[in-house]
Amino acid sequence: MQPTATVLVYSDDSQTREQVRLATGRRPAPDVPAVEFIECATHAAVLTEMGKGGIDVCVLDGEAVPMGGMGLCRQLKDEIFNCPPVLVLIGRPQDAWLATWSRADAAVTLPVDPVEFASALASLLRRKALLGA
Repeated sequence: MQPTATVLVYSDDSQTREQVRLATGRRPAPDVPAVEFIECATHAAVLTEMGKGGIDVCVLDGEAVPMGGMGLCRQLKDEIFNCPPVLVLIGRPQDAWLATWSRADAAVTLPVDPVEFASALASLLRRKALLGA
């Protein structure tokens, strides 16, 4: 198992980014690597970080402005070969269909529920490890 996993977190709201960090803790589950975060508050910063490579999972805020995480997810999936798994934070459970449209690999509602979020993130990290093996 790799020593750390890099998780990119995109939200224009610093409190949302903090919720993600707190819900994850050092690692979302015992069988996945410890997590290091790269935080981005703008669409441009996400594209810059994704261009550098090394991202294991993206967490995108679907409620971010001016560009929401669902539109950004769709752009990443269209433009990046072997795009890492994406978890989208959605405002309402009814928005799950939009997360599917965006090609997100998972969706969790806001505010972040620590148990639900950690489970979804751990699942994506496991999947990434299996695909990379």
